[in-house]
Amino acid sequence: MPPPSAGGIAMAQILGILAFRPETQDMPRRIHDFAEAGRLAFADRDRYVADADFVALPCGSWRSLLEPAYLKRRAAEIGPMRMGRAEPGNPKGAADLAGGAMPEMQSTSHISVVDAEGRAVSLTASVESLFGTRITAGGFPLNNKLTDFSFNPRAEGRLVANRVQPGKRPRSAMAPTIVTENGKVKMVVGSAGGPLIINYVARTMLATLDWKLPPEAALEMANLGSRNGPTEVESCRTPTAWAEGLRAMGHKVRLREMVSGTHLILRGEREGRQGWMGVTDPRREGAAAGD
Repeated sequence: MPPPSAGGIAMAQILGILAFRPETQDMPRRIHDFAEAGRLAFADRDRYVADADFVALPCGSWRSLLEPAYLKRRAAEIGPMRMGRAEPGNPKGAADLAGGAMPEMQSTSHISVVDAEGRAVSLTASVESLFGTRITAGGFPLNNKLTDFSFNPRAEGRLVANRVQPGKRPRSAMAPTIVTENGKVKMVVGSAGGPLIINYVARTMLATLDWKLPPEAALEMANLGSRNGPTEVESCRTPTAWAEGLRAMGHKVRLREMVSGTHLILRGEREGRQGWMGVTDPRREGAAAGD
């Protein structure tokens, strides 16, 4: 998903940074690397990503944030202990902009679809603030995406990339994603969840494609990550040993509810047969169905 959504870029940055990190089977260490990669990605997101019609992206393209050489430099910033608040990187052609936070209220839906011909759709939609503006037109609630802009136009003495401007599209965290392998659809995934969407989707992809968890186990696993603040882990689902291991590495662990709404379709093998596996998040409404 390209700008003005920052979801796809941040998610790809997290996965790209982790590609340069050493493999480990130690779960607290895995979470440490994932959280640190999230800090770096969110720092870049806040500094550089907004509506590309209004903000000059580094080197004129969001792809500069995903160049392997740049991600390798960012991965090298991850050490054995928590880094604290990450600073934005310096990709080629970086603009002199400031970061800016926005609330991104959690009022989003997601659906993943694959048809009999293998055509795929990953769709995330939001009206904001539960019922948007709380005004309807023709039976449809009107959205309130103005809350996705940064409230302050300046920070650190510089203009904020995601400031309000006439005709400008606000930034979001939505990250509908289709993964292909050898030219064929391998995975269709996405989630609801406001600014936490990025970590929800990235963690699901890591758990299934990298850690080889079954899709049901991947969605049932505790949500976790960092948005360049405390390391957030899902209360009630996170093993105590994981949280203690993170604290030992200097993490300020914040236990909280993390109600994702991930819909995952994965092509793979089950009971000796190749086919599609569809799974929905157990944390909220939704069901998987297929012929």
